[in-house]
Amino acid sequence: MSFIELQDISYHYSKAGGSVLSGFSLQLKQGEIVGILGQSGCGKSTLLRLIAGLEQPSSGHITINGVTMVSPNVFVQPEARGVGMVFQDYALFPHLTVAQNILFGLHRLPSSERAARLADMLELVQLSGFAKRYPHELSGGQQQRVAFARALAPRPQLLLMDEPFSSLDADLKSQIRGELQALLRAAGITSILVTHDREDADAICDRIVEMEARQLVFQ
Repeated sequence: MSFIELQDISYHYSKAGGSVLSGFSLQLKQGEIVGILGQSGCGKSTLLRLIAGLEQPSSGHITINGVTMVSPNVFVQPEARGVGMVFQDYALFPHLTVAQNILFGLHRLPSSERAARLADMLELVQLSGFAKRYPHELSGGQQQRVAFARALAPRPQLLLMDEPFSSLDADLKSQIRGELQALLRAAGITSILVTHDREDADAICDRIVEMEARQLVFQ
């Protein structure tokens, strides 16, 4: 049984506008890391936004862990999907410390549980001792780790990554890719990486899907 299933997903800017995605279908197993490879404009990032609930498809079905998130009569809001997302620019809050960034959105947890979750996340991304620093005091690789820690802190059932290595130099990218794969394996989280770089996808993914002109062309 698939952990996540996308069935015949299409997305249009408007009724009169052009198609961004057309008839896209994909299945992932529990714990699988899948790369979606394609050039700019093929619909990769839009697909992630549809899965996360930041956009609503024009048609199709999305199921995560047996629960329907999208269908003609169903649309589950982003906060109820159990999905974490890492953006290309990390999207850290510059006025918040590392600890505050990681715990952002977890204010409903008891303070003791928040403290334990923070310690777990800092250890997971090897940033223990950095809790009181601000993003501008970190290297690019450290900022990326904070972004991953923030995405993982709510314990999502699915992690989406949108070009997370694009702003790193070649040496740092190679290091971070290895760390990320180990982190995802340790957490056991089903993950989707979108990228235009085949080397990025080869480095961490179990399987690679290629997209071209808004459709799946290889799986």
